[in-house]
Amino acid sequence: MIERPDAMQRVRRAHTETLLAQLRSAGPLSRAELIRLTGLSRTTLFDIIGDLIARGVIIEREPELTGQRGRGRPSSTVSLNPSAGRIIGIDLARAGITVVVATLSHDILARGTRAVALTAGPARRADAAARLIDDLVREHAIDLRALEAIGIGLPGLLTGRGRAADGNSAGAAKQISARIHERYGVTVTADNNSRLAALAEGTWGAARGVRDAVYVRWGDGVGGGFIVDGQLARGAHGAAGEIGHVSVEADGDPCPCGGRGCLELHIRPAALIEQCARRGVTVRDPADLVAQAHAGEPAVREVVHRAAALLGRVLAGAVVQLDPGRIAIGGVMAQAGDTILEPVRAEIARLAIPRHPRHVEVVTAQFGDEGGAMGAVAAALRLTASESLLPDLPLA
Repeated sequence: MIERPDAMQRVRRAHTETLLAQLRSAGPLSRAELIRLTGLSRTTLFDIIGDLIARGVIIEREPELTGQRGRGRPSSTVSLNPSAGRIIGIDLARAGITVVVATLSHDILARGTRAVALTAGPARRADAAARLIDDLVREHAIDLRALEAIGIGLPGLLTGRGRAADGNSAGAAKQISARIHERYGVTVTADNNSRLAALAEGTWGAARGVRDAVYVRWGDGVGGGFIVDGQLARGAHGAAGEIGHVSVEADGDPCPCGGRGCLELHIRPAALIEQCARRGVTVRDPADLVAQAHAGEPAVREVVHRAAALLGRVLAGAVVQLDPGRIAIGGVMAQAGDTILEPVRAEIARLAIPRHPRHVEVVTAQFGDEGGAMGAVAAALRLTASESLLPDLPLA
């Protein structure tokens, strides 16, 4: 006869799983941070941590001493034992694949990028991602027997867990997820890659510690994501964060999304390069566009400034509606720094209820091209955080 755990055991198990879920989602944390995030008392938390360290489920790391004085000794942190599991994040962008292999304790074991043809279908993209994973595993001698989950970032309207909000994305997401699951035999979760980049910024990057934030990915296209009360917002139909498809010209050119005059049509690098050409300035590619704007080439700088101001006007609407504490801008155009940040800040200050006494930080995102893959890792970590680490772990 199997005895049911008594009430105290059930409470302790719940407290333990709450602590482990925080470590999976946020990575290494100090005891003080864990007390704040879990709501557990100091005595209870310290007792659980001691037990989990003894069992090898988590480890403690001493702080790195920087040599700075006057700030007190930094706190040690606890994290999940890196040998306990592996997570893979994949960003299957239109022209390239990025893969990140990480541990449950948020340590990066390997990362890599590979080009893929724009015409490649879902099966070819999934197979190319698998080849890159296998190459990284061999190169870095990674043991995937402890693999727990894979996150995938894809273009298109996705609602999360591999479900898609439009017909074109639905077939690709389903086929890619199934092919990756068949190859590695673990849980697979998929979401929009720009939205996942927002999750990466909220987990480790420029929006870490900010409960409400907006992320913009300004590259070949224009996408983004919203973090609301610490959670990634997907929306009722999987379209949250599609900043690039806000119409800024009601009677403008048609957009592939079905709308007209979308922001993306006006500010994507290809459009800006064309505008520069009309002004008699040759720009080779997006990197050259950023370089010339940074160098102060008048025509290029004007084109980029106007594009950033237009983005700022759209973001001013997001500020009014969401009231974020921080806006992080990533993608190739973010490399222009204050050349784009200042016009965005100015438009927000001018249009987002100027009399309201608030300050919204506008900063460069921390992650570049890896943002989508890192966000896919974060999504997979959060997925595994919802599953108990302790089904067979007896609690004293």
